[in-house]
Amino acid sequence: MEYPIPFSRYQEHMREGRFVGVRCGACGSVLFPPRAVCPECGGRAFSETELKGEGIIRTFTVIRVPPEGRKAPYTIVMVELSEGPYVLGNLLGLNPEEVGMELIGKRVLMKPQPVAGDLLLRGEFLVPGFYLV
Repeated sequence: MEYPIPFSRYQEHMREGRFVGVRCGACGSVLFPPRAVCPECGGRAFSETELKGEGIIRTFTVIRVPPEGRKAPYTIVMVELSEGPYVLGNLLGLNPEEVGMELIGKRVLMKPQPVAGDLLLRGEFLVPGFYLV
């Protein structure tokens, strides 16, 4: 199966500060990060689409017992981007010990965040991180 945007190109876009997803040619859904199959309709024909990286926090959790190699506490948010997709990422710039339900509905801006790889993904790579606006 061929991916519409290979991981290496996705990472290149992230290094440039660009958020490039794909739009399904069958149903029009926007996917970010890019996937090989549309979860809405099963379509496999895509075109690249650039996202603004703006969205609203829909829910969150504070991680207090982290996976191996990570330090706690940190806050993970689920953000609905203005183009439609939901994206998970770290909430940056706020103390996890001070967050509460007031986060839900807050506007955020997505920024690339470097993370260290794990046993499968060695080396550093970029993932979505979010800042309140």
